[in-house]
Amino acid sequence: MKSFVLTGIKSMELREVPAPEIKSSDDVLLKIAAVGVCGSDIHYYNDGKIGSQVVKYPFAVGHECAGIVEAVGSGVRGLAPGTLVAIEPAMSCRQCDQCRSGRPHTCRRLRFLGCPGQAEGCLSEYIVMPQECCFPIKLTAEQGALSEPLAIGLYAARKALPLKGANIAILGCGPIGLSVMLCARVMGAGRIFVTDPIPERLQVAAKNGADRSGNPETQDIVADIAAQKPLLLDAVFECCGKQSAVDQAIELIKPGGKLLLVGIPETDRVSMLIDKTRRKEISVLNVRRQCECLHSTLALMSSGMLNADFMITHRFRFEQTREAFELVAGYADGVVKAMIDFAV
Repeated sequence: MKSFVLTGIKSMELREVPAPEIKSSDDVLLKIAAVGVCGSDIHYYNDGKIGSQVVKYPFAVGHECAGIVEAVGSGVRGLAPGTLVAIEPAMSCRQCDQCRSGRPHTCRRLRFLGCPGQAEGCLSEYIVMPQECCFPIKLTAEQGALSEPLAIGLYAARKALPLKGANIAILGCGPIGLSVMLCARVMGAGRIFVTDPIPERLQVAAKNGADRSGNPETQDIVADIAAQKPLLLDAVFECCGKQSAVDQAIELIKPGGKLLLVGIPETDRVSMLIDKTRRKEISVLNVRRQCECLHSTLALMSSGMLNADFMITHRFRFEQTREAFELVAGYADGVVKAMIDFAV
C-alpha cells in the first residue's frame, strides 16, 4: 500500500509499504477516507519531535481521520464492511492505574496514532485499529476527521466547568482554539473573546461564535478586554503554545479563575509570573488531548449542535500531502484546517 512518511526535517515521501493485517480478534482493518493535518503533525514535520517524543525516520504521522471498514477480526460485532467510522487515535490498555481511574488518555502503555515510539500514523491507505476506537457515523468522512480536534475542545471546555454564563478568552484560534470556542458556546459560555495574529482566523472566529476578536501583535489585548470586563475573566484557554499568551492569560484571569494550557509550546519550558498567579489563586490546568470525549462530540455533531465544517479551508488529494503540510507549516493562504481526501 502507499504511505506518506517523514524522512527528515521538512521532508516527506510517498512510499510503498507492507499493508497492515488483522492480528487480534478485536482488530478492524480500515481504508482511510479523510485525514486532517494537525498542528502536532507539523511539529514533527518542522522539528522532528515534540518534547521527548522524537521521530525515528521513516515515520508516518497523522491521527485525525475517518475510514471505511474493510474487514474485521473474529471477535468484532456490529461493524460490517463498508461502514464509515470516526477513529479515536488513542489506544489504551484499559488495565493500568490511569485507565482504571478514568484517565485512559494518560494510559501507562498508551499507543497513539502518529506518535513516535507508539504507533504509525494514518497517512496511509490502510490502518488497523481495535474495535473500541472505531465509532460508526452517519456524517461525512471529513466531519469524522474533524471530530478528533473537536473532542479536544470539548474536553478542555469540560475542565473549565462551570461554563454556563462564564466569560472566557481563547488565545490562538487555529483548529483547536476554534474547537474550544464552539464547545464552550454549546455549553453556555457567556462572552467569548478570541485572539490570533492571523487576520483570516480572526474573521473565521468572528463569523462562528466569538463575541470579540483581536490581534495581539497590533492591539493591547489585556487593556481591550479589561475595558469591557473590569472584573476580568473566569477562564482563559491558551491554545497557541506561546509564552506571550501565557503572560496575557495571567493578566486577564480574575481571582479564583482558571488557566487552561491547551497549546503545544515549541520550547521545553514556559514560565508565569508567580506573584499574580499566586495572589489571584489561579488554577493552572494542563489539557492533554481528550479523555473519552469522542462519543459525546459525535452525538453533538449528529444533532446539529456542533458544526465545524467552516474550519476546512483547504482540500488536497492524498498524493498532495506534502503540499498540505507546507501550507499549514507556513500558515499560508489563511489556512485553518487542511483536509486530505483519499477518495479523490
